[in-house]
Amino acid sequence: MTYSSTLHKFRVDLSDTDRNLYETLEFRAAFHPSESAPFFAVRALAFCLNVREGLEFSGGISTPDEPALYVKDPTGRLVLWIDVGQPDPRRLHKASKLGAEVKVYSQRDPYHYLGVLKAEDLYRKSEIRLHSFEAGFPEEVSRTLDRDNAWALTVSSGSIYLSAGNREFQSVLRTHPLQDA
Repeated sequence: MTYSSTLHKFRVDLSDTDRNLYETLEFRAAFHPSESAPFFAVRALAFCLNVREGLEFSGGISTPDEPALYVKDPTGRLVLWIDVGQPDPRRLHKASKLGAEVKVYSQRDPYHYLGVLKAEDLYRKSEIRLHSFEAGFPEEVSRTLDRDNAWALTVSSGSIYLSAGNREFQSVLRTHPLQDA
């Protein structure tokens, strides 16, 4: 038996002081049964944290060669590649070779994966950004997910403050360099 994705709506009041961006976002994201709720929550957060003209969700598992989120320029060239989780290093190598800005948002402890990436010979390794949240943050946020979500998200000095329903969460968004300085 095949299960289909569930469409979730998001209305996000975004105040990103780090980017001087203040707006209300409205978007839909498909939650596929093969992904975990924390993975899906991080995918929605990554959309909010990177919102810009042209940002789109990929087709998901039906398009395995595409990132979770991306931006293409008017010529169709990929300019931003965002993956969630712990993608195979070859994916990141490929994305870097396409000339894209590459970001990864981990919903788990990133330290083992960080070691794997540091050991790899990745193209433009120093430009790839691995981001993670504080332990438990993705899981807590995922417990509030519903088919219709109303969030208030504030980003300030690398900290994230999220209100979802009657719950409030906060986390530092950490960026982990893939090369030692």
